[in-house]
Amino acid sequence: MVEGFVDLKELGKRVKEQRERQGLSLRDLASQIGISASTLSRIEKGTGKPDADNIAKLASWLNIPVDRVMQKASSNDEGLVVYYLQEPVPEIVEAHLRADKNLTPEAAKALSELFRVAYQQFSKKK
Repeated sequence: MVEGFVDLKELGKRVKEQRERQGLSLRDLASQIGISASTLSRIEKGTGKPDADNIAKLASWLNIPVDRVMQKASSNDEGLVVYYLQEPVPEIVEAHLRADKNLTPEAAKALSELFRVAYQQFSKKK
């Protein structure tokens, strides 16, 4: 168990947002990544305590570095944003906005959603 090191609320929020964005049910996602639907439900609610294997599966499915859902270990890494080069641009922008100390969480969320909509509208579909 990696409780205390993982921001369970953040992980749950990201899983639920991505699952809903893809139009997946809990059962669909469960069969896709090999985590039970009941465990996923608890994770989304922030009450589950996933083990390292499940955290790795979820980070891989979210296509984000595990660091993105880790709690800050010290003040030395405040503001540090880690991402994969293949990570979707809206996810990278959201991470930077959330790390910006000049923005409230609500403002960062609103700007992130605004960027996501604009990016989808103006980006070239492959």
